[in-house]
Amino acid sequence: MAMAGRIVSLAEARVVRDQAASQGQRVVFTNGCFDLLHVGHVRCLQEARRQGDLLMVGLNDDESTRRIKGPGRPLMDQGDRAEILAALECVDYVVLFAEPTAERLVRSLKPDVYVKGGDYRVEELPEAKAVSEYGGLVHLTPVTRGRSTSNLIRAIGPQEEGESG
Repeated sequence: MAMAGRIVSLAEARVVRDQAASQGQRVVFTNGCFDLLHVGHVRCLQEARRQGDLLMVGLNDDESTRRIKGPGRPLMDQGDRAEILAALECVDYVVLFAEPTAERLVRSLKPDVYVKGGDYRVEELPEAKAVSEYGGLVHLTPVTRGRSTSNLIRAIGPQEEGESG
């Protein structure tokens, strides 16, 4: 399937979800900004995929990422971030959203399993409340300590004049 076919609207994601459910497939959903993809993201996405048959990833658009992460973010625009996620073998579909949380997507898609990194607590996740309302499961993945986009940004630091990345 072409990359563009894996980056879908919410309406398209709902059709895919309904088809998967009619075939008895277990649909998994996770979400985030995925601003600078690192091994912690990859491990979380792989763990999410292991929870079912099909993985949908909600991706915060540029404006919601900026509201969450602050000025200067995202480092890559939403099109690039979506394409990178869609290229991963463990990701089946990517859907962009504009809200700070994926609660609306979860309520609409009703995934069988909602996955988030273990640096969150279930009680803190508005998506988890939505999942419990329709009887889905919430799965927290192990955290890869020391791996974060913020840590990478700090490690890269300001480039000296004449240096290139």
